[in-house]
Amino acid sequence: MAQMVGGGALGEASPAPELRFSSSAEEVRFSAPPCRPAPPMLRLLPCALRLPCPWRVSGARNCASHATTRTPEIQVQALTGPNQGITEILMNRPHARNALGNVFVSELLEALAQLREDQQVRVLLFRSAVKGVFCAGADLKERERMSDVEVGTFVQRLRGLMSEIAAFPAPTIAAMDGFALGGGLELALACDLRIAASSAVMGLIETTRGLLPGAGGTQRLPRCLGVALAKELIFTGRRLNGAQAHDLGLVNHAVDQNEEGNAAYHRALALAQEILPQAPIAVRLGKVAIDRGMEVDIASGMAIEQMCYAQNIPTQDRLEGMAAFREKRAPKFVGK
Repeated sequence: MAQMVGGGALGEASPAPELRFSSSAEEVRFSAPPCRPAPPMLRLLPCALRLPCPWRVSGARNCASHATTRTPEIQVQALTGPNQGITEILMNRPHARNALGNVFVSELLEALAQLREDQQVRVLLFRSAVKGVFCAGADLKERERMSDVEVGTFVQRLRGLMSEIAAFPAPTIAAMDGFALGGGLELALACDLRIAASSAVMGLIETTRGLLPGAGGTQRLPRCLGVALAKELIFTGRRLNGAQAHDLGLVNHAVDQNEEGNAAYHRALALAQEILPQAPIAVRLGKVAIDRGMEVDIASGMAIEQMCYAQNIPTQDRLEGMAAFREKRAPKFVGK
């Protein structure tokens, strides 16, 4: 199973949708009345704000736990000291270049299911333990042994995995220090932010293998780069280096690779450190407002922003921010 290291814990109005805090005020909860047939705009907002339920696969945990006698392919580390609040997911399947196999996917789903309930996670960083590789995409050798039905089921699991990453409540960062091809790039696209080293090579290359992107690539790439450019990259199966990806806006930052082969990780860690001191509830609500707002028209998006903002008003962190400004000191946000 996924291993925890470093001490981390893995028209007619219906009632208005509401974003709630739990009684301890430590967990942001989102609730909305069921969507019933009604004027579409009024019913769209509750659905737009409803976060996807954690994606589950029957038997996923059992599949991961079968590998207890070997090195886990997914390892989770909660950083300590000044980096406390940053959690890393380390992908470690060297013999298959971190390809997305059954065990890998099951362990990653299990890790995400546990981490999304951990309010101490302020930033989640995806990195590779395999030098020169982020994630090489689908495990085609494993898939070759599957029936057509099994292939369809497994690709559905992959799509669900990427949706879990995209719906993770805290900001997510992909540190790409090497190859991120096919499903590997789809994994990075599901993250909020992407950092690439100059040595990184990325692309949705499925059409060169007689396939098409099936884990969200046809949807997330055009939302990231625009329709025409996404079509060009998918139709041609073109590969990009880190600098080219940055020029197109596919990654947030591109950095020169170092001798250790982890320059993107260090830049991603620096970015996580910038996010870390900010008010965690405000950051999470900002993520919801952006992600849900981008899927609707701007008027509905403004309504989503208003509802998210309203839920931040009663927080202790908002009062702390105002007090720190008044007292000319750095704020100390606690996530309440």
